[in-house]
Amino acid sequence: MAPARVQPEDVTLRAITEDTVVAIIKLSVAEHQKDFVAPNAVSLAQALFSNAAWYRAIYLGEEPVGFVMLYDESLLTPKPESPGVGVWRFMVDERHQGRGVGREALRQVIAHVRAKGVTTSLELSYVPGPGCPEPFYRSMGFEPTGRMEDDEVVLELPLAES
Repeated sequence: MAPARVQPEDVTLRAITEDTVVAIIKLSVAEHQKDFVAPNAVSLAQALFSNAAWYRAIYLGEEPVGFVMLYDESLLTPKPESPGVGVWRFMVDERHQGRGVGREALRQVIAHVRAKGVTTSLELSYVPGPGCPEPFYRSMGFEPTGRMEDDEVVLELPLAES
């Protein structure tokens, strides 16, 4: 039996606190997905040393179920004239995949970036391979740019309202 789909209003993005950080670090993708995203502990360590990191826990109701981190150049001082924003990390714990949590969380991330009004597109990248997240990202409207960053394919979503 397929897991029950979540209601969009049950998914929220929340700041990570001293009280919630361990729960976020314990979240993990399925074994076959581990080559596609860094562990949350690594992401949080990188965020600590990046002035461009914007990160949130993904919650389903009152339970932390995922993590998202943006690289947001509008947070830099001085702010670049044309700051870019990209999804740096995005994961949903393996126990909560396939229920619409990731789709709703990414919708909220897109809305957050669009509301900032600092860029005309949102980029992300993925490591290609069997089981990679490309179909999910494409279903959310991201399209290939034709660029690669290291070994990752770069996708882009225009942010202009249609």
